[in-house]
Amino acid sequence: MTLSELIAGVEEHEKRLTVFNADDAVAEEFREYFADRNVTVATETTPSGKPGKFVTLSENGDVLTATGIADFAEIVNDDSMLGVEQSPYRPILDHLDETMFTSWGIDQMVSASREIEDRAWRVGEGQLHAGFQYLSTLRGELPVYERLASKNLDVHAYAAPDEDPPNHEGFTLHIERADEIERSWFVVFDGNGADESKCALLAEERGDREFYGFWTYDPDTVDWIVDYLDSTYGVLEQ
Repeated sequence: MTLSELIAGVEEHEKRLTVFNADDAVAEEFREYFADRNVTVATETTPSGKPGKFVTLSENGDVLTATGIADFAEIVNDDSMLGVEQSPYRPILDHLDETMFTSWGIDQMVSASREIEDRAWRVGEGQLHAGFQYLSTLRGELPVYERLASKNLDVHAYAAPDEDPPNHEGFTLHIERADEIERSWFVVFDGNGADESKCALLAEERGDREFYGFWTYDPDTVDWIVDYLDSTYGVLEQ
């Protein structure tokens, strides 16, 4: 399995968010919030109108979780791309782990990447793998990745050659003439072996600087990506 095949596998599993006993304006807020996710938003009304306003998240007809509707603005207005730690929608967000996002632009991708980089910085140990597509893109991120490498982090950067390799310090540079490296944007942190700290962002460019992919906190998925990168791409330059 390749990185693209992993993304395609996640893409196949569309989830359904059903909003119960709420007016159309509330449902529309959900549709807007999940517009770039592989989630269908539907509305239903229970015969008795009880137990009030709530939402369910399901996949293949099976309900994964349910939660009440409260303080929706908290999640809509939060700047976090990878989730909200304290939110009435935490059960929903937990089950949206590994749900596809679609048509993300550069700003969204950078914001999500920064969250994973920040987690790696705060942990201060472990492996961090990042795919930049091309060396010219990596050049603009050198200060960030040299700073990350100044911690006790084993940092690996992957890029296809479109210019001479930049001078760099502290991290391992993998220069690869591979189509999936040219297409893929990824940031993967192995949590220094702690499952609760593992996280990854993986996407591929399908349009002009438009990215399709997913983020995950699932330790098995993170481990698979790290193992795949280690086994597939050799170290060409230190």
